[in-house]
This record gives sequence, structure tokens and C-alpha cells, in this order.
Amino acid sequence: MKKTLLAFLFLVNLGLSYAQISMIDSLKFKLSLATHDTTRVLLMAELANEYSQPKPDSGLKYAEHALQLSRDIKYLLGEAKSLSSISAVYRERGDLPRAMNAVLQAKQIAEAEAYPEILASCYNRLAVIYFDLNEPKKFHYYSKMSYDRRNSFRNQVLIITQMTNYAVSFLGLNQIDSAIYYTKLAYEYSVKVNSPQGLASIFRVFGRIELRRGNNQLALDYFKRSIVKGDEQSDLRTVAIGYNEIGRIFLKSNQIDSCIYYAKKGLAIGQSGPFPLRILETSIVLAEAYKAKNDYKLAYEYQNLMIKTRESLFGGRNIEDIQKMISDDERRLKELEDERKVYQNKLKQYGLLTGLAVLSIIGFVLYRNNRQKQNANVVLQQQKDKVESTLHELKSTQSQLIQSEKMASLGELTAGIAHEIQNPLNFVNNFSEVSKELLDEMKTELDNGNNEDAKDIANDVIQNLEKINHHGKRAGDIVKGMLQHSRSSSGVKESTDINALADEYLRLAYHGLRAKDPRDAAHKSFNATLKTDFDETVGKINIIPQDIGRVILNLITNAFYVVDEKKKQQTLQELAEYEPTVSVSTKKAGDKILISVADNGNGIPQKILDKIFQPFFTTKPTGQGTGLGLSLSYDIVKAHGGELKVETKEGEGSTFIIQIPTN
Repeated sequence: MKKTLLAFLFLVNLGLSYAQISMIDSLKFKLSLATHDTTRVLLMAELANEYSQPKPDSGLKYAEHALQLSRDIKYLLGEAKSLSSISAVYRERGDLPRAMNAVLQAKQIAEAEAYPEILASCYNRLAVIYFDLNEPKKFHYYSKMSYDRRNSFRNQVLIITQMTNYAVSFLGLNQIDSAIYYTKLAYEYSVKVNSPQGLASIFRVFGRIELRRGNNQLALDYFKRSIVKGDEQSDLRTVAIGYNEIGRIFLKSNQIDSCIYYAKKGLAIGQSGPFPLRILETSIVLAEAYKAKNDYKLAYEYQNLMIKTRESLFGGRNIEDIQKMISDDERRLKELEDERKVYQNKLKQYGLLTGLAVLSIIGFVLYRNNRQKQNANVVLQQQKDKVESTLHELKSTQSQLIQSEKMASLGELTAGIAHEIQNPLNFVNNFSEVSKELLDEMKTELDNGNNEDAKDIANDVIQNLEKINHHGKRAGDIVKGMLQHSRSSSGVKESTDINALADEYLRLAYHGLRAKDPRDAAHKSFNATLKTDFDETVGKINIIPQDIGRVILNLITNAFYVVDEKKKQQTLQELAEYEPTVSVSTKKAGDKILISVADNGNGIPQKILDKIFQPFFTTKPTGQGTGLGLSLSYDIVKAHGGELKVETKEGEGSTFIIQIPTN
């Protein structure tokens, strides 16, 4: 082992003196001097990585030689590295089943032998394979697994690569801000360690980000910079991608000749690699470009090239092979987990036996201290009595709070009734005053002998009295209806017009809230837009109107509260754009009636969504709510055989939906 380490250190020091030589030539020179098989394996695996992009066939040759030597000398670290390199080469060649097979074998060794750097590298390999398979969620998952283990990498280029892949994975999830953040991190790290390798990929990612943001010219600039850096580093794959991306931009802007020029350059590099994925991408662009030029012959040729390449990459057999490998790996992991559980169960059994022994000792001690136990029972009885007393007080307090909630609802209802009655009373008062003046005028005309004018005035008085009678009856009807809704629930279901009930309580809640607004009554600063959408096919349903009315009133009052709170939080500029709105609608859905109360307030945070129907839970300031309104409403709807649900989106509002069966 010491000889191996000395040889490796010698090669590293020797490599420093060849800083001006290319990485591949440097690795070849070190390989020619290496005498230990373990060192040769590691060098050949590195050579395979370096050759994976410019010359995949040469890379495969070195990787397979390293793998065979590793297995001959039973060198697991070298075997895992070789398999990882083989996976990289096969991925570049477009042979995804073999790439997946190799990386899963490498991952299995890395997991069993605890090789953190190789495990992190395997996650990165899996990520790019899933990228090629167009599975953005799995690409992001394995990119994150690799990124979280970035401290395991000693190679700075590998760190930059996995940081870049992690940034790209956010693009697949359409999380642009995160993609920008991690791409900048990769760029800053590259500058910090003074590593030009990886810049081609970083500029390519910046280009794709700007393309998503609609900045086509800026995207073109980044792709051109990516091509320049790719040429400098002999990163032909990135160069091919850059030409293809530029071709796509020109295709979208209908600059067909420019599109064809760049796409053909990308295709030539893809075919020289060969890089099948690049061939597939550029053939798609060229087929569309020639179709746009009405050159259907060439469009057909590139269409055939696309189909042929896609079948070789993603044909049914390939996908089946990959899925089988994934399934086998998942089964292996499950078996390991089962073994771990068996081991844990054994530990539990040993623990149980130990626990039984301890319990025996405790039992003996308890037996000897029986009198102390009796004293403890007396103390426990006292505590029980105290708890029962506390529980009784809590139940009493709960009853008071429920009554307080009902009185609050009654207050809302009373304020609304007062407003509704005020209008007909105003008519009665006004017509009464006018009639008095007309009668005085009629007396004058009679005294003057103007009988015709007196008759006309008498007719006007009669009309006024009829209007007084009409509005008096209207006030009486309002009082009668409101008394019916506000009286204590009889518990008996009645045939009720649900549309009329909902409309009535919407107006009552609105006027009730304005009536108790503590701000300047002359201005009535609380305002909201009221919207209704009632399904006329709903008709009448059997409910307890007082109870359902209380539920509707509570939901509407809550809606007014949240839109008013959101209005208070707006800036002057936002205030001009925000219009508080509360909507009430009904709908017949099969054997159910849906009553919806919607608002455009701030919505309900997800972290408290599960708590809103719990008794005494409230988000209102102390003194403004008991936390029983929604709880009681939920119980009332359940008692009717229905459900009370909520749909919400933070920042946009909430919709409470009452579902009541029609029978």
C-alpha cells in the first residue's frame, strides 16, 4: 500500500512539471511510467473520462481495460471508477441502456464500500441520463443528490459540472430564479478557482435562461461565448449544442438561411463524434427549417435522420432495458432495507429481554414499597378531582364562548335588518309629511271654493296613502322574514329557497358590517364589490333555515373581514388596483347543492389550513373572534349530512363551499 501511495505521489509531482502539456498527454505520460496496477487503473479511468467527449471510442477502450484490470486484481475502488467512466462514454455515444447499467453497478459498489466521491459522481451520471430521457423530476432529484455531496469531490472541474447540472435541473422544473442563482454560483466558483474548464457549459446555461426570459439577443451572445470556450477546451459536445441552440433561435425568428447554416455546423460535429443526441436535436431543427423553405425533399431526408436516430436512442427495447435495470436496483435497495429491518428487529428482541429483566427488578422494588404506592394513589385521586373540576370549568367557558359567537352573529343580523327596514320607513315618513302638506293645501282650496283643485289634491293624498301602506307592509314582511331567520332553531327542516336565503344574508352581512364600522359613519369607509351567481335550477331544499343561514352569514362576514384586512395592507399604488370582492353562488351538482362564498383576500397559509375548523382556533386579533364560527358552521353542515370545504391560494383568496344533499 505504501509503494502504491509513493508511486501515486511521484506521478502527481511529476505531473506538475508538465503543466503546459494537455491533460490527455499528461495522463498518457504518467501511465507510461506507472508500475503499480492500482495506479494504472486510476490513470486509465481518468483517461476514459477525458476521452469521453472528443473521442468516445478511445475513452471506451481505456475504461474497459481499466475495468478488466481492476477485476483481475480485485481492486473495488478502481472497478467503481472504471464503471463510472464507462457510463460517461456510453452516454456520450447515446447508448443509454449500457450507460445506465454501468453507473448502477458503480453505485452499488460505492454504496457497499462507502466511496463518497464515486457515489456523488454516480448520482451526477444518473442525473444526465435522466436528462437525456427527458425526465425533469428525476434529473433534478439526482442532481440534488450529487450537489449535496459536492464536498466529496476533489476535482474542481467535477464540482463545476455538478453545480451546472443542478442549475439546469431547475430549468426543467421551470424555476427560473433558482436556475439563475445556481448558475451564478457555478460561474463564481469557476472564477474563484481559476478554472476555465466548465465555462462553456455555464455560458450555455446562461443562454438557455435568457432564451426562457425572451431575451433572444442576449441568449445568442451567451451561446456564441459557449462555442468559443468549447473550442478552446475541445468540448465538441458543448460546441454542437451551441450551434443547435443558435439555429433554433434563427428558426423561431424566421431567419431560415442563418438557421440552416448553424444547425448544419452542429450536425457535422454531432456526426463526427459521434454524438447521437446532438444528431437528433439538429436533424429536428433542419427538418423544420427546410419545411419552412418549402424544400420538402431535404425536409424529408432530415426527418428520416431524426426518426432513425430517435429509434436508436429511445427505441422500445432500450427503454425496457433501462426500466428493468432501475427496477432491479430498486429491488436490491429494498432487500438491503429488509435486511436492515431484520437486524433492527433482533436488536429489539434483545432489548425486550433486557427490558423484561429490568421490569422484574422494578416489580420486586414496587412490591417492597407497597405502602408508598397507596400514598401515591391518594395523591393521584386528588389530582383526578382537580382535573375533573378544571374540565367542568372549561366546559362552562366553552358554552359561554359558543353563546358569545351566536350573539355576535345575531348582532350582524340585527344591523342588517335595521338597514333593510330603514328604506321603507323613510318612504313612510316622507309620504306622511307630503300628505299632511297636501291636506293643508286641500283645506285652503275648499275654503276658496276650488272644488276641482281640492279633488285633484285628494287623489294625490290617496296615492300617497297607498304608497305608505305598500311600504308599511314591506317593512312588516322584512321583520317577519328576519324574525323567522333569527329565531332559535327548532331543529325541524323546512322547504327553503336557498338562493333567496343566500342573497338575503349577503345583503344583511354587508350592511351589518358597515353599520358597526367604527370609522367615520358619514363616509362608511368599508366597501366591497358584491357578486352573485345563483343557479335557478336549485329550487327549494329541505334544511333548517336558521342554522344554514347562520353558516352562510358566518362565511360571508369572514370574507368581508379578510378583504378589508388585505385592503388595509395595500400601498397607495396597490390600493388603486385592488378591489375588495366577495362572491356568493349556488349550483346544483347531481344530488348535491353547492353554496360557495369566495373572496379575493390574502388566502389561508398552508401551515394553518388543517386547523381552521378546530374549535377556538382564530387568526383574528384578541377580542375580535372566539374561534368558534367555522367550527360551529362545520358541525351544522355535517348535521345536515353535508360537507364544508375550502379552496385557497395564498395571496389570491379563498373559496368556502357548502355541500348539502338534496334529499
